[in-house]
Amino acid sequence: MKRIKIEIKWAIVFFLVTLVWMLGERLFGLHDEHIDQHLVYTNFFAIPAIAVYVFALLDKRKNHYQGYMTYIQGFRCGIILTLLVTLLSPLAQILTSLWITPHYFENAIQFAVSENKMEETEARNYFSLSNYIIQGVIGAPLMGLFTSLIVALFTRKEPKILNSA
Repeated sequence: MKRIKIEIKWAIVFFLVTLVWMLGERLFGLHDEHIDQHLVYTNFFAIPAIAVYVFALLDKRKNHYQGYMTYIQGFRCGIILTLLVTLLSPLAQILTSLWITPHYFENAIQFAVSENKMEETEARNYFSLSNYIIQGVIGAPLMGLFTSLIVALFTRKEPKILNSA
């Protein structure tokens, strides 16, 4: 447990950032009066999500690897973080759907049907808590893996070897 203490800390940070983002989306009307713009602006969550990964890997490098970290060590940290984020994603979705924005699904269904983007049955199946939980459990590891591959590249730092000749 001590070996993944940093990853646990940053998974909790990711979880909290997710909830704050969802609250922001709701406060800015992206879950009701501006739901037509939700699809565009929700993608900007990638910025804080990637930032959390960067901070997590830098924290791991500084506090676990004494300032140096190979690509593989960074990638391993990212994978562990991704696993923990994936495990927390259903809870984040439940809290979002039940407390932060309980009317989002109905609003999304109504919007999709009124804009002829989906039939009502299709919209009800798509915009549901169970489907969003499934999407999170599939999406979190895919995006986490991709983010880990890239962030580990930029956060690696190997000690300089002095030439003795």
